Amino acid sequence: MRAALERYFEFSRLNTNWRTEFFAGITTFVTMAYIILVNPAILAQAGIPLPAVTAATCLSAAFGSILMGIIARYPIALAPGMGLNAYFTYTVVLKMGVPWQTALGAVFISGVAFLLLTAVGVRQLILRSLPHELYAAVAGGIGLFIAFIGLHNAGIIVPNPATLITLGDIRAPQTALALFGVVIIGALQVWRVRGAILIGVITITLAAIPFHLVHWKRASYNLHDITQTVFKLDIRSAIHIGLLEIIFVFFFVDLFDNLGTLVAVAKKAGLIEPDGNIPRLNRILFADAAATIIGSAAGTSTVTSYVESSAGVAVGGRSGVTAIVTGLVFLGALFAAPLVGIVPTAATAPALIIVGSLMLTTITEIPWNEPLSAIPAFLTLIMIPLSASIANGLGFGVIAYASVHILGGKFRRQDWLLYLLALLFLVRFIYVSQA
Repeated sequence: MRAALERYFEFSRLNTNWRTEFFAGITTFVTMAYIILVNPAILAQAGIPLPAVTAATCLSAAFGSILMGIIARYPIALAPGMGLNAYFTYTVVLKMGVPWQTALGAVFISGVAFLLLTAVGVRQLILRSLPHELYAAVAGGIGLFIAFIGLHNAGIIVPNPATLITLGDIRAPQTALALFGVVIIGALQVWRVRGAILIGVITITLAAIPFHLVHWKRASYNLHDITQTVFKLDIRSAIHIGLLEIIFVFFFVDLFDNLGTLVAVAKKAGLIEPDGNIPRLNRILFADAAATIIGSAAGTSTVTSYVESSAGVAVGGRSGVTAIVTGLVFLGALFAAPLVGIVPTAATAPALIIVGSLMLTTITEIPWNEPLSAIPAFLTLIMIPLSASIANGLGFGVIAYASVHILGGKFRRQDWLLYLLALLFLVRFIYVSQA
């Protein structure tokens, strides 16, 4: 049995073993375990019961990672995506007034769409239609968006009627602790400490106790609590009220976030073939889509691949066993659900700020000295946080990209789908301005 498993996971070809894969899986978990604290803290603001969404976070991460390891055999772990959880809460639910059950229905539909388009090969067409610099800008824009949310939640940035925003009172305990958290996490990352974000969140939570910012409530953790979100998604309402734009955002970001993470991790692990081909690509996308579907049914936002998987690769993880081990540890983390409610905003805000800064690494892939790329990328990057909408940022970027290429005499027939998307976004903006 053991020999058969080693053959299936190609231990010999990948030059790995069970011990290496086990510790690689643990390493990956430690670097991304902060999601167990941060994701529920964000989604709870949308009205989703905290213990239930914590359980959903662990279950979806476990399911997605184990499925990725078994069928795709890649050392890539999955969990609810940062950025998309903020979009779910702050834009879809709080700004647009969509009930969280309906928003989960939209996430489910996006997962099904991703699954179907993967099956019929449409994903290649979509990938070819959008320039790389635009989805690099989307990733950076999401980073700015969630960092701004973290700055606001910490009280570092506050509203101001004259200047729109201004610096808050940094002497306030919550704000000072949040700033201290940024420093701690930043220092730990400079020292290359695994799990820097998780350590920072726990440290600030403990430091917040003397300031009475930690509110402990005896939490029950029974089957009834967990099932408060299971199968509560409202697919019919998501279809009825026409959440096509929201579904597209969930779908688009998941698609490119998954592919970006895949390329980054696969390159680091040496798993990309000499001709640039990525083996078993459809299986990877299938695992990602299935995890989003299961996650929405359990009660959490879009599940996607995590670039923190590269930490496991860095210590030798090469096969799907790494992802399976990470998934099993997430399953064991279910027992931590009752403790999540004690984590104060002062502790989660630094995590949002740091994660946001890490997402900005993608903008180095944009040729800023080339106006044809730089202008659309900049509009995408800046409009996402300023309009609190990934769709708005992407829309401005696509329209700008099509416009500067057409007016600059760079029109290409093979970009017909991009021009069509630009026209659809333009119609949408005109419609919204009249509504």
